[in-house]
Amino acid sequence: MSIVKSLAVGNGDMFYIRHGADSFSVIDCCLPDDREDEILNEIETQHANKTIRRFISTHPDQDHISGLASFDDRFPIVNFYAVKNGATKSEETEDFRRYKSLRDDSKKAYYLKEGCQRKWLNESDGARRSAGINILWPILTNEDFKAALEQAEDGGSPNNTSPIIRYSLNGGASVLWMGDLETDFMEAVEDDVTLQPSHILFAPHHGRKSGRVPKSWLDKIDPTIIVVGQAPSSDLTYYDKWDTITQNSAGDIVFECLSGKTHVFVSSSTYAVDFLTEESGVDNRHGCYYIGTFYT
Repeated sequence: MSIVKSLAVGNGDMFYIRHGADSFSVIDCCLPDDREDEILNEIETQHANKTIRRFISTHPDQDHISGLASFDDRFPIVNFYAVKNGATKSEETEDFRRYKSLRDDSKKAYYLKEGCQRKWLNESDGARRSAGINILWPILTNEDFKAALEQAEDGGSPNNTSPIIRYSLNGGASVLWMGDLETDFMEAVEDDVTLQPSHILFAPHHGRKSGRVPKSWLDKIDPTIIVVGQAPSSDLTYYDKWDTITQNSAGDIVFECLSGKTHVFVSSSTYAVDFLTEESGVDNRHGCYYIGTFYT
């Protein structure tokens, strides 16, 4: 069993995976003042018995690295995963300075690219199993990607430097993250991206219209659930004809991934959907309320 959790952190992103293997992964960081201690305490509890701990940064916008310095101070990051970049900011926050320090540390940083292989990220050995995380993008030679890197280096938006990350449980659910990729960029690079069917898609750019996933991509991914993140409702796209969970209303979302099925929980006691199966004997847990199950 593994746990994939999307934390409700306001206009930002933060996720973790408590792998069935000896591994714990955090994807992005956004620690609002009113939840910082709670979230850090939860991370401490969840990774307590995991030897391999990694932090994956999709890109260095503040809403994806907010609280990174506090996180690193409490849980010193020794495995930092990011796309290699030279992003700059006209005004640097403490968190961006910490991001740069980790990004540029030759002993701590590992740079993501399409198809990259690394022990225990996606390679097993006699000591421990793979975490099941694979990188579908970027292709470093792609001209649109190189232009996105240049834009970030010039102090512009780093959104389109985001990787595409896929986690899969053997015999169970598969999950896709795209950072803050924007629609026009996805359309431009479509022929170079090898997408795979995935059960759960975290909509890029928090589900904003500017990051709407093109229909041609959705046809290839064929998600069972699209998670629309937190942003002003007027900015969101709700993916008509696809089953969605909206974090603005659901709060924290927990996917309990088992072989053949995934139980879904949310922190809002009033949130419900009509596309999941209610399985008898599944109690509320993970500090959340059970809303149903889908089968893989």
